[in-house]
Amino acid sequence: MTIYRKTLAVFALLAAAFGAKAASAQIELPRTAPTAGRDTSVQTPALPEAPLTLRADLGARILFVQRGDSTLKTYAIAVGLDKYPTPLGSFTIWKIIWNPSWRPPPGADWAKGKTAKGPGDPNNPMKVVKIFFREPDYYIHGTDDTESLGSAASHGCLRMDPSDVADLAKLIMEHGGQPRDENWFWRILHSRRDEKVVYLDNPISLTIAD
Repeated sequence: MTIYRKTLAVFALLAAAFGAKAASAQIELPRTAPTAGRDTSVQTPALPEAPLTLRADLGARILFVQRGDSTLKTYAIAVGLDKYPTPLGSFTIWKIIWNPSWRPPPGADWAKGKTAKGPGDPNNPMKVVKIFFREPDYYIHGTDDTESLGSAASHGCLRMDPSDVADLAKLIMEHGGQPRDENWFWRILHSRRDEKVVYLDNPISLTIAD
């Protein structure tokens, strides 16, 4: 009987010892670093902006300024007469002249007897700026004959209101890699006899359609 009791006591001690080991051997899961205050979102690279483009609708007599599928601005224009049509197609604008001079196109019947006019001359038909799209004879330019806008009245060029063409030229320069501050434009527009040529780093496309 004594041996039996001793055996039970031994088993009890062993059970207690194994229980303690099992409790101490519990596995702790590693603690993760707190995420509060950290940006765990995936950054998506920004897509490049669509380039600025121009589209002249000769039938509607409107010039559209577009970026991708968005129309940023529209301007009323005068287009070429039937006898002197504005050329159709795709063109590239890379040259702008502020306060342009004017010279009669050689060989043009409508220019016979006309003389060259310098920048700022009141009789100069080129007002404010010339935006070339097919040199040397075709460009967008300001006109003091604003009543002709919305009609076919030019010798092939696209005419615009002087303030509108200045606004357009600023946009083209900004998106063509030749931006200027307002002081630069103020000096140009208040020094009408100072002709200034600007060449774009990134040419702007112009589409002309009926």
